[in-house]
This record gives sequence, C-alpha cells and structure tokens, in this order.
Amino acid sequence: MSAILAKKLGMTQVFQPDGSVARVTVLEAGPCPVTSIRTVERDGYEAVQLAFGQTKEKHLTKPELGHLKKVDAPPLRRLAEFRGEVGELTLGESVTVDSFEVGARVKISGTSKGKGFQGTIKRHNFASGPKSHGSHNVRAPGSIGASATPSRVFKGIRGPGQMGNKRVTQKGLEIVSVDSKLNLLLVRGSVPGPPGGIVEVRTDA
Repeated sequence: MSAILAKKLGMTQVFQPDGSVARVTVLEAGPCPVTSIRTVERDGYEAVQLAFGQTKEKHLTKPELGHLKKVDAPPLRRLAEFRGEVGELTLGESVTVDSFEVGARVKISGTSKGKGFQGTIKRHNFASGPKSHGSHNVRAPGSIGASATPSRVFKGIRGPGQMGNKRVTQKGLEIVSVDSKLNLLLVRGSVPGPPGGIVEVRTDA
C-alpha cells in the first residue's frame, strides 16, 4: 500500500484518449519526508509518519522544529501517521507521487466543508411539511417523541445542529494521471474539503 499527504487545488476536466471526459480533482501531493517510523516492539503498532506543507519556522514550536531537524526536513506544518504503510521506508526518505500508478484505486480522507448550524431538511434530508394555506409546519422537524410515555426524547434522534467540518473518507476513487514534475495527482471525482485543504491519500486495498 502507498500513502501520501496532499493539498486540494480544485477541480477540472481532462479528455481521455478515447474522447471521453473525466471530471477530476487536482491534488498537489508531496514530496513528504518520513519523519518517524513506529514499530511493534517500541510503540505497539506499525506506522510511518509523513510531513507536508511548507511554512515558516516562526509558525512552529521548538519541539516541532527539533523533531523535523532530526531528519533534516524543512519547516512543515502538517504531520500524519499511516498505519501499515512502513514497507521499506527509512527515516528522511521522501515519498512522492511516483509511488502511485494510473488506474489505481485510492481512498482520500479530509475535513469536509463546514456549513454551520442547519435544520433537519438540509442536514438529514427530512421531507418538508405541507405548504398549503394556513400551514405552520413547512420546515419544522415534527414530533420527536410522546409526552406521557416515555416523557423524554430518546438518544440519537436526528435534529438540527452543526453540519460539516468533520473527518470524511471518500473511497473507490481512481487515479487518472500522475505528474512527477509538478507533484500532481489527478483523481476522478470529488474529494472532501475546500480548495487548499490538506487530505490523506491511501491506496484502497
């Protein structure tokens, strides 16, 4: 399995050799230096830690800078661990888009767009109430429980509240193109998060 950190640049379309159109998301992926390797003997699990996202030294703490300098890595703002991805990677080695192949299936994790406080129709796809004359229940959620028994609202009832701004994983995405010179991955379909957001790309086993 392969893994890398990437920045979502946006969406576009590319024409395939057969004349079909592929709607793709453009990801600026890596290079990501290996900053730490977890082992079963020392940590209880196997994982590799990658760093991504150039930044200034003043934006990082001294412990963070010291951790990166151990592997001669520049100031990078984002660290992420990928379990089961160790393979033959060594400390200080850089992971690039060359570890992915065209046609490979990947799953991408990121933080979805935050949509603030939303009602049940937008948040949970509830049906609206009657819109005829005199109706006062057009977008209200309706009954959420009986009054006498059990005299409370059961846990887990879907209601209005914060929507989005949570971790989302999109599976079954296909890599359409790999650009080693520009460190770009073109992935068919949409990817969680806004343009400029950081995502984790893994091969979908």
